[in-house]
Amino acid sequence: MEQTLHALAGIMVKAIPTVVLLLILHFYLKAMLFKPLDQVLKQRQELTEGARKAAEQSLLAADRKQQEYEAKFREARAEVYRLQEETRRQWLEDQAAQIAEARERSEVSMRSAREQIAAEVTAAKQTLADTSGVLADQIADAILGRKPGTYA
Repeated sequence: MEQTLHALAGIMVKAIPTVVLLLILHFYLKAMLFKPLDQVLKQRQELTEGARKAAEQSLLAADRKQQEYEAKFREARAEVYRLQEETRRQWLEDQAAQIAEARERSEVSMRSAREQIAAEVTAAKQTLADTSGVLADQIADAILGRKPGTYA
């Protein structure tokens, strides 16, 4: 058994440089490879998160701008409709005024025409009254065979 322990101690002594080299390799790789790799991965994660947050903020800003645009578009559309309604109302008022004016002109014209016709009727009646006596005498002379203008 003693021999086994001496052999084991010999192996242990020969293994010490290997263990030391493994420990040095471990700390060297940790410092030179894994630490920079961790930093790069952390930086990449931060950049990804930053880009994601920036994209979310950009989407929120775009949504706000779209809502503002839609609100302004609705306001502009309402203004256009209001202007159209105002213009239509003004046209209707103008049309009503023109119709009233035309109606008044036609009433004045009809009144004037009625007065003229009444004056012509009166003049025609007067003319008929004046000429009816003369015509009656001429008809009577023609029927009776007398000479015009001799009555007795």
